[in-house]
Amino acid sequence: MKRTFRIKEIWIHLICWMCLMSFPIGVNLAQSGNMHSSFLIQLFLNPIMFYANYSLLAPRLLLKKKIIAYILISIAVIVSFNFIANSFLMITPLDRMEYFIRLEEDFPPIKNLRNVIRGIFSLAFFLLGGIFRLMVDFYKRDKLSKETDAQRTKTELQFLKAQLNPHFLFNSLNSVYSLVRTKSNNASEAVLTLSELMRYMLYEANQEIVPLIKETEYIKNYVALQRLRLSNSEDVRLSIKGEYEKKKIYPLLLISFIENAFKYGTDFKGVTDIEIKIRVNQNKLTFNVNNIIGVYRKNIDSSGVGLTNIKNRLELLYPDLHTLEIKEENDRYIVDLTLILA
Repeated sequence: MKRTFRIKEIWIHLICWMCLMSFPIGVNLAQSGNMHSSFLIQLFLNPIMFYANYSLLAPRLLLKKKIIAYILISIAVIVSFNFIANSFLMITPLDRMEYFIRLEEDFPPIKNLRNVIRGIFSLAFFLLGGIFRLMVDFYKRDKLSKETDAQRTKTELQFLKAQLNPHFLFNSLNSVYSLVRTKSNNASEAVLTLSELMRYMLYEANQEIVPLIKETEYIKNYVALQRLRLSNSEDVRLSIKGEYEKKKIYPLLLISFIENAFKYGTDFKGVTDIEIKIRVNQNKLTFNVNNIIGVYRKNIDSSGVGLTNIKNRLELLYPDLHTLEIKEENDRYIVDLTLILA
């Protein structure tokens, strides 16, 4: 990555200098038909001033907060380079005579103005070198910070998702175990449904993002598995509506709320009342779970894994693209989630 960035940086510099130099060279050739050494010296002095700051002084002094040393050395460099340039003009054979003739013919203000303009150009390119070095350094730091944050987020998401798998498996095996223990005729169907769920978790949910239609099929299978162990499964209602076939979602975001509903949505008398709604309107997904509270309120999601986990994932995956409201009302547990899908 560093090599690629360096090559790209070199090409940008070359193209910029070619564009920058082509204009004054073209103007000079159009006016006089040739290029005197005085013009070439001034022309190539500018890149030297630029890179003296960009490659040497700025990274070694300015970026290391050695401000006083940077200012003093910068002044010395600017004065020295301009002195060398003027001295070189006087000893260049092709332009020496022209140089002295101009010194004699020009009025002192004009001579001074020419020197001032040359100094201003040198100073401008020197300062540009420092500014560009600061910009490049800021870009590199910002890019590194974003890459670090992205890697940290990815690692955290992998950890959170890894927690979901054993949590889900534990709950699902409990459902199958209860059917086998009571010698239910639905035990074999439950095993097949569980295998479908595990297949999705192993081969589909490992992707960063999945089709929403596959996530809803996974939810349907999970609800079907839970219905098998309930004597009054008709009181479990699942409704999925909207044009969601082409939408995508991060996997396993909704299942923890549904698990929680089945875990605590049955009272001691065997009464079940769970309603799950998923609606998709354009890029907006609304998800609602409404169930009775069948156990003591203090025990809701006592494991601390499911809902806490999913809240953290929502903050990481949809930081400004979701709203979540969880409340207890009239002995019912209600979850309302809104997502803006990609």
